Amino acid sequence: MSAKSRGTGAGDFASRSVLPRRWALLLCFGSFCAGMYFTNRMWTMPEAKGIIRASEIGDKQIKHKSCNTKFVKNHTSNDSLQEVSDTQHIIQTLDKTVSDLEMKLAAARATHESVHNGYPLLGNLKTIDSTSKRKYFMVIGINTAFSSRKRRDSVRATWMPQGEERKKLEEEKGIIIRFVIGRSSTSGGILDRAVEAEELMHKDFMRLDHVEGYMELSAKTKAYFAAAVDLWDADFYVKVDDDVHVNLATLGATLARHRIKPRVYIGCMKSGPVLAQKGVKYHEPEYWKFGQVGNKYFRHATGQLYAISKHLATYISINRHLLHKYANEDVSLGSWFIGLDVEHVDDRRLCCGTPPDCEWKAQAGNICVASFDWKCSGICRSVERMTEVHHRCGEDKNAVWSSTF
Repeated sequence: MSAKSRGTGAGDFASRSVLPRRWALLLCFGSFCAGMYFTNRMWTMPEAKGIIRASEIGDKQIKHKSCNTKFVKNHTSNDSLQEVSDTQHIIQTLDKTVSDLEMKLAAARATHESVHNGYPLLGNLKTIDSTSKRKYFMVIGINTAFSSRKRRDSVRATWMPQGEERKKLEEEKGIIIRFVIGRSSTSGGILDRAVEAEELMHKDFMRLDHVEGYMELSAKTKAYFAAAVDLWDADFYVKVDDDVHVNLATLGATLARHRIKPRVYIGCMKSGPVLAQKGVKYHEPEYWKFGQVGNKYFRHATGQLYAISKHLATYISINRHLLHKYANEDVSLGSWFIGLDVEHVDDRRLCCGTPPDCEWKAQAGNICVASFDWKCSGICRSVERMTEVHHRCGEDKNAVWSSTF
């Protein structure tokens, strides 16, 4: 009995426990399916919408930026060239200011060294300070000799204003013009007295502490620039020979275009052969310094007319005791600027030929700055022909007065 009872009890327990297991499986499976369903609804769909929204926003931003970029480009393109020009102008102005300060400092140092070493000073060079001087536009030094009285008169009768008109030129236009000459080997002799008498009559000389001589032109050029910087504070210093015709207004307009440049060297640039043979014109005794025989000089302005800026003239004045002199003065000047940050300007209007060359150019509206004959290194027979050249190639007599430099 007891055994049967035990067996019956176990079967009943088994039958009761089977039903919950089946229901449990069904419930688990149903829960799994429900979970999958709700997971897809809650995660998959919102993610897709989010991607769509992000892409739409990105497209709008790209379009917005594209429009803005086009607007900026259209807005700035009109002013870009002007901005570049203004920037270059500012840079050049700053460069000139810095260079001016550097030259003043160098002048002060050179003055101190000159006093210490016992070198003679030119005039007021020991107190170089342009702030106390009137500002001029250009100083024109006409290189002349004791024997060139008639050449000087031909210049006075043509392109060089005289008397009150020359004073007006200085006061209103800032243009100084002087004949540049030194002294004779016999100081106070007849040659010096003749120039002194001429100076009393015209008052248009600049006398140098220099002994005149053809082989001393390099030294004379150096002395001229040093003395001119000491006497006048100008933007440009010009050297011209007394057998060359010059149009003052055209020269002024040409130089004015380079006014902002601190170190500029303007002329007709050339590079002629170094002449080693003795006895020939323009012989170079130091030809061996230029390499093999037949070599050419470095680039330099032809000596009939050239102009340099104030800073270069000041450089020559400061270093005049150290600068080497070659036989030809135009070569010497060019050599003094080698190694410096100097802009060489080659302007062929500074070396036109005499009529018909300069006349044709004047008729075409391209007036020459200077005219001369290359074969004569000046106007051939300038005393007789200067008036003719002035009449056929000269600018209007009122041109300089109507010009603004």
